[in-house]
Amino acid sequence: MKLSRFARLACLLIAGIMLAACQRHDEAAPWQLTDISGHMPDLSFRLIDDQGKNVTAADYRGKVTLLYFGYTHCPDVCPLTLAHLHVVMQRLGKLADGARILFVSVDPARDTPEALHAYASAFDSHVVGLTGAPADIEALTKRYRAAFSREPDKSGDSYDVSHSSGIYIFDANGHARLLATPEDSQDKLIHDLHLLISTGSAP
Repeated sequence: MKLSRFARLACLLIAGIMLAACQRHDEAAPWQLTDISGHMPDLSFRLIDDQGKNVTAADYRGKVTLLYFGYTHCPDVCPLTLAHLHVVMQRLGKLADGARILFVSVDPARDTPEALHAYASAFDSHVVGLTGAPADIEALTKRYRAAFSREPDKSGDSYDVSHSSGIYIFDANGHARLLATPEDSQDKLIHDLHLLISTGSAP
């Protein structure tokens, strides 16, 4: 999938966050993913879930949440990432009940709650599809320095949406803790999610 100049800029921003986090935290820290504690704001949004219900971040308090931006017509990175996370949830076993994967659509024109529900449920029962007004989705992506852009000069439904692919992980209190990428191994994700779920907001 070709990235727009806007999406490439977002990748550089995420890389900057990762570098800063690495520089400011002790090498003996327990995390195997990138620690972004203190570098990102708490989870906050007002959107519509894949059941058509108005929801906010408060609805997911008490769960470790993985925030991922994508869309149901994505040809590659979205299905691969969700399949990757599905295996992670399976390997976590019962602990996975303490986590939710929030799949926020960057294509609200096509991604209705019904379409999101069919898509999300095909991957894993812990995935919740979220959509909403374009302004609300844009505000959420800016809040976490993510980016997306619709392919120009395409009409109808035959268009792609370039988007950044970071996986933002929040603890049960909604605090931003970790940043993962689709390239991070299942073992790294399982290790850190196990810590977050089993110990709450610690360590």
